Amino acid sequence: MADAQDFLAVDDLLSEEDRAIRDTVRAFGHNELRPHVAEWYEHGTLPDDLGPRLGKLGLLGMHLEGYGCAGTSATAYGVACRELEAVDSGLRSFVSVQGSLAMFAIHRWGSAAQKDEWLPRMAAGEALGCFGLTEPDAGSDPASMRTRARRDGTDWVLSGSKMWITNGTIADVAVVWARVEDGGDDDGIRGFLVPTDSPGFTATKIARKLSLRASVSAELSLDGVRLPGDAVLAEVRGLKGPLTCLNEARYGILWGAVGAARACFEEALSYSLERTQFGQPIASFQLSQRKLAEMVVAVNNASLVAVQLGRLKDAGRLTPAQVSYGKLANVRAALDTARTARTMLGGAGITLDHTVMRHMSNLETVLTYEGTEEMHTLSVGAELTGIRAFR
Repeated sequence: MADAQDFLAVDDLLSEEDRAIRDTVRAFGHNELRPHVAEWYEHGTLPDDLGPRLGKLGLLGMHLEGYGCAGTSATAYGVACRELEAVDSGLRSFVSVQGSLAMFAIHRWGSAAQKDEWLPRMAAGEALGCFGLTEPDAGSDPASMRTRARRDGTDWVLSGSKMWITNGTIADVAVVWARVEDGGDDDGIRGFLVPTDSPGFTATKIARKLSLRASVSAELSLDGVRLPGDAVLAEVRGLKGPLTCLNEARYGILWGAVGAARACFEEALSYSLERTQFGQPIASFQLSQRKLAEMVVAVNNASLVAVQLGRLKDAGRLTPAQVSYGKLANVRAALDTARTARTMLGGAGITLDHTVMRHMSNLETVLTYEGTEEMHTLSVGAELTGIRAFR
């Protein structure tokens, strides 16, 4: 019989190092995370020591070079995201925000002093970061952000708010994007490193979430936050800064979605072989086998997409439109798989005793964040036609 976990032997395409990282993260997820994740999800929390534990494994900023980062391939990073999200999307989000948003922004656009100050501690999980781009009225259209930065002597003063910021209440530093309007050379959108203990900075946890509960989401408020002149990310201006970071995070998401889909399929398969109705396992019925076949096709197709995009990224050839393709296709496939898996578990599928409803609920958020399904559809459309259907 074919390996249900990897029907097309897609992992044979991975390097020996990639597979070693897969095995390490999968074992950590199975032994250290999976036994507790339902409780974390139910109570809307994460353990305080999660950062150092992930840092000890080398998972934080693992695809970056130097400063205590592991310096792995992009494919290896993707495999790690896949195995983390097989446990829960919130855990992969924690790693994505830390490494592909906050750390990547500093690593790519920060000064030598900023890198030395933050990256080694962030790689170890001793300092956590968040990424402040989205606002209450500026989601898919970040150019309409209202957060402002103004000069006051040699200092910067930031005012505004950010919404749906993962890790916001537990972060030590926030990468905040703001519009500078002083009539000088600094006009435009700039990034700033804001220590979260700065006077005027407040992070408020967003409560009553029905999705991505094993993840901390916050609203950030900046009320005249004063920063030194060297707090700005000096190497980039405009939306190019945050959008390059988002592209990094989206890459991890398209891998992570494969893990969520695989976990749902595996549970549906296992349950269908054990659950008996009409005197036989429900796996023996034709309609059940059709669902299982459709799910395994979706999971393996998504896995192939992830591996190919990983190869392109490692070769320096991956384009933003291809990342949009991957996020659009793989998250959609994962959500469809989760919904189908839930039907196979019947009433049991809606409880936290099983994973499918938790994954399904999480994937509703994954479908929206880091670019909605609509925006990624239009990004692919623009690449095909050469015509942008949005500003």
